[in-house]
Amino acid sequence: MLLTVVLVVFLFFVVMKKGGGKSVPNAWQSLVELIYDFVLNLVNKQIGGLSGNVKQKFFPRISVTFTFSLFRNPQGMIPFSFTVTSHFLITLALSFSIFVGITIVGFQRHGLHFCSFLLPAGVPLPLAPFLVLLELISYCFRALSLGIRLFANMMAGHSLVKILSGFAWTMLFLNNIFYFIGDLGPLFIVLALTGLELGVAISQASPEATSRFPNM
Repeated sequence: MLLTVVLVVFLFFVVMKKGGGKSVPNAWQSLVELIYDFVLNLVNKQIGGLSGNVKQKFFPRISVTFTFSLFRNPQGMIPFSFTVTSHFLITLALSFSIFVGITIVGFQRHGLHFCSFLLPAGVPLPLAPFLVLLELISYCFRALSLGIRLFANMMAGHSLVKILSGFAWTMLFLNNIFYFIGDLGPLFIVLALTGLELGVAISQASPEATSRFPNM
């Protein structure tokens, strides 16, 4: 995690040194600008019911979480490295802290009226207690759902790649020509899964950063 922070800070420092970027951006500056534009679009699309100026108050938090996730998830694809997000304690801590923060912001902005989303409009009174209970459970489960999803995706994908890689590596060094030829199949599968897992590691940064924000 410290390595991820160092990499992110170093990237932004290199791009923004001497007071700003270049008029003709290089590859690194283009990457930072792409991340900025992507997060800005996420803020405008995911957070509804607020003016543009109010939405921008959430931009730093979403930008930091997205960038941090974008850099830390693919690190596990480096051989002999460590996948931080394959541990449930890490993903749960991040998910739960965001959930608590959003709940506090909701009560600060709306007071007790924030609880009104638990009861949809036009619901018959006899069904109201059951719907409130279901909506409350659903809302509280958000503290677990995203952490579980990120943990499960990272753990399952990396474990599968490791198992197949070990299998292909063992077949490659067996003193049998048939095993060597048969190793091409698992080897191609490992390469395909590596590309797929890299895409999953990158794509998981977006929901990690934004799916906690309801229409406030």
